[in-house]
Amino acid sequence: MKFDIDELRFLSPQGVRGAAERLRDIVHEMLGFRVAVCHNIAVSQPMVDADGDVLATGVFGWTNDENDRWWRVPRLALDSPLPTACRYESEPFWCNAEGFRSPLPNSMLDALDLSNFERRGLTPAAIVVPVHLPFGQIGAASFVPWDRSHVDVSEEFEKHGDMLGLMTRTFVASYTRVMCRQERVPVGAMLSKREVECLRWAAVGKTDFEISMIMLRSRATVRFHIHNASVKLSAVNRSQTLFKATQLGYIGLNA
Repeated sequence: MKFDIDELRFLSPQGVRGAAERLRDIVHEMLGFRVAVCHNIAVSQPMVDADGDVLATGVFGWTNDENDRWWRVPRLALDSPLPTACRYESEPFWCNAEGFRSPLPNSMLDALDLSNFERRGLTPAAIVVPVHLPFGQIGAASFVPWDRSHVDVSEEFEKHGDMLGLMTRTFVASYTRVMCRQERVPVGAMLSKREVECLRWAAVGKTDFEISMIMLRSRATVRFHIHNASVKLSAVNRSQTLFKATQLGYIGLNA
């Protein structure tokens, strides 16, 4: 089907509902699945339109039935295999009780617990699109069959997975920009090479003394660099300094 991706972008709260309805209609025409979308898996607030109406019920057709009310169950972000997988994968994937299937091999997905998949995920199968946003925020959308006996969505994923990814990222990014309070992260804070090096060692649990031995600098010098970084990031302590540095991409798993 043909559509303009700009139909899923909006610049004000008044545009939320129309874009959500368009997303619903496109997905219905494309593959006949239901849409479950969340702008931030770390918070319990559901996505709403300009009038405060919940999109899950008002647009996407979910009900208050026990198997439908996913947006009212905060534990799902911690217990469900779907949002959990979104913490370890950035590309669209599909999953059922037999495992996760992503375009590129991901051993971390293979290690996730899939026991009681349908009960914990509230669906027997889904195409899932993670949306990794600035400052560590993760959104997600699940596209699930109406027919609960439909547990193999490989064909739909192969045909539409990339497009679903583009659509979801466009809609969720617009929603976050328009409807969410911006994170208080300093703009233009530039850390030095030494500051970043100290923070990276601190992030893996090294003490100031250990960092000084690794970098062949004095303990006072290490403390100086970490303090400077905290000032630049408007952080109140070491933990917040590391958190904000991670949000801004100065610290990573592969550092």
